[in-house]
Amino acid sequence: MNRTVRFHKTGGPEVLRLEDVPDPVPGQGEVLIRTRALGLNRAESMFRGGDYGVDPVFPSGIGYEASGEIEALGAGVTGLAAGDKVSIVPAFAMTDYVVHGELVVAPAHAVVIHPESLSWEEAASVWMMFITAYGGLVDLAGLRAGETVLIPAASSSVGIAAIQIARMVGARPVALTRTSAKRQPLLDAGADAVIATTEEDVVARVRDLTDGAGVRVIFDPVGGPALADLVAAAAPGATIVLYGRLDSEPAPLDVGAVLFKRLTIRGYELFEITLDEARRRKAVDFVRTGLAEGHLTAVIDATFPLDAVVDAHRHLEAGGQVGKVVVTVPR
Repeated sequence: MNRTVRFHKTGGPEVLRLEDVPDPVPGQGEVLIRTRALGLNRAESMFRGGDYGVDPVFPSGIGYEASGEIEALGAGVTGLAAGDKVSIVPAFAMTDYVVHGELVVAPAHAVVIHPESLSWEEAASVWMMFITAYGGLVDLAGLRAGETVLIPAASSSVGIAAIQIARMVGARPVALTRTSAKRQPLLDAGADAVIATTEEDVVARVRDLTDGAGVRVIFDPVGGPALADLVAAAAPGATIVLYGRLDSEPAPLDVGAVLFKRLTIRGYELFEITLDEARRRKAVDFVRTGLAEGHLTAVIDATFPLDAVVDAHRHLEAGGQVGKVVVTVPR
């Protein structure tokens, strides 16, 4: 028997339980992994709360990211071996696979031998945030050297990843955050400038930072009423990539600005990258290179032991973190 994180109804972090379940067995094209660390994301929080767009099937497991060692391989798996140190790319639905537990099964296409320089905690942190940011900024928006990119909710793990990827391609990341409390941590994380959205005029600051030109790429997980400022701050021909809806309030839209600025507002989710083999391989190679060359670094805000997984989810939802929340799994 092994312990796995499960829940029997949707709700807050308190619905999570550590339960003993039979050891899983890898099937065709699957890998059995003894985990060492688990990465938390807003996706798990929304799934647990019943607000993810995919309904859990009870009792439900949870989790997209983990790192650990391979214990066994299912039939047909090549390129991997027992004992390999690996991490898991979110390239599956949580209704098909869940990886927040001590012993888990994952599809082989989602299992990556990560750079040896990474700790278990770092390896459990990199794929969701860096591939999400890569997909929106590079694959979809084609962010180029010399351009300015706006990054709302910049202190999240994906926001930090977006800052790093922007710098990696030679662009200028401007971080948006609600208050100035996180200004210095975001500058330390690589932001070229920080705008506190509840304290400053976002549109005026963007004009100042871009000599009145506006920005061509905006990478937004928030939506809601703040979308109006993003549209106003966009340059003609800009692309606004929406990859979340942290604010569920209706988003006002200046149709005239969208029309006459020729804006593209593009909904995006990670899986259009990770479920496409060619795009997934390109993304993984990009992230590997960035990690190996030191352009990309996992920024971990806090770690919690597996027994404190409920506290880890509470910390994630409190919104005060800068970087990733990770759960460690004892041997």
